Amino acid sequence: MNKHVEMPLLCSSPPLASTIDFPILPSRRLPPMATIPTFLLRKAPSLSLLQSSPNPKNPFQPLPPPPFTSPSLPTPPSLLRCLAAASPSPSSPPATSPSDGDERVREVHSIDEFDAALRAANNRLVVVEFAASHSPHSRRIYPFMVRLSRTCSDVDFLLVMGDESDATRALCLRENVNRVPHFGFYRAMEKVHEEEGISPDELEGDVLYYGDSHSGVVQLHSREDAEALITKHAGDGKLVVVDVGLKSCGPCVKVYPMVLKLSRSMADVAVFARMDGDENESCVGFLREMGVVEVPTFLFAKLGKICGRYVGSGKGELIGEILRYQGVRVA
Repeated sequence: MNKHVEMPLLCSSPPLASTIDFPILPSRRLPPMATIPTFLLRKAPSLSLLQSSPNPKNPFQPLPPPPFTSPSLPTPPSLLRCLAAASPSPSSPPATSPSDGDERVREVHSIDEFDAALRAANNRLVVVEFAASHSPHSRRIYPFMVRLSRTCSDVDFLLVMGDESDATRALCLRENVNRVPHFGFYRAMEKVHEEEGISPDELEGDVLYYGDSHSGVVQLHSREDAEALITKHAGDGKLVVVDVGLKSCGPCVKVYPMVLKLSRSMADVAVFARMDGDENESCVGFLREMGVVEVPTFLFAKLGKICGRYVGSGKGELIGEILRYQGVRVA
């Protein structure tokens, strides 16, 4: 049972965990208890302020591979070149250019190229895979990033081969990359999230959560936005569902793809919205006013008033609560 307290903001379920059996690393997720003063008001680190922490033993030690295989999927061009150089085959010439379908994943080779790509993206999300030629998990996860790049046209995707040269090693050290594969998520020249050793489903969830800006889910950036949305639908009979979370909360990220699907399938009876509670002071104030102490929390509003809430990330429970507050009797 979740323990409710007055001020601390908690994740309502355990941090999103990978099924991969990899060495224990320092956690980069939301701490067990995060108070509003210490967490909600903390800004994401600026790219210019990131400090390097070299690992003198092996800065690009790979993580063990996850329990999935993809033998028919493409391999990154740089990985193909490295593998071909390590074990040449007369019948398999080394690849020297990106394969078909990889055109939306851009490979960068230096700090200058990396920073230029982030500047060019402006406010779009940039997803960066830091990989290495000796990492089997890098080879397995890359094809899934290629697939995402084909469907997420408003997100930029970059690939950095950490063991390609001294320049890419320097870039990895600056971005605090000690293990591969490592995924960094950047927006407006700032790192907003990072993950190590994630599965394809987790990668997709992260891209949707941090990159979604034009879907059927209304993005709320202030208390005024929330109040305006609830007032707008006060007379049309639709239930307003507000997904309240935190940017670095694992369960919040995990549940979001389901929220996207529900927003499409239930568009006739409900309006879905999302608010990141740690985005600004106005959002913090809204969470306080609504008494939100755990995330993800779903607030339900109908006829211009808040009528209920659901705390958690269970799909069946969430659908049941939506139907209940919409007036549909659930057996």
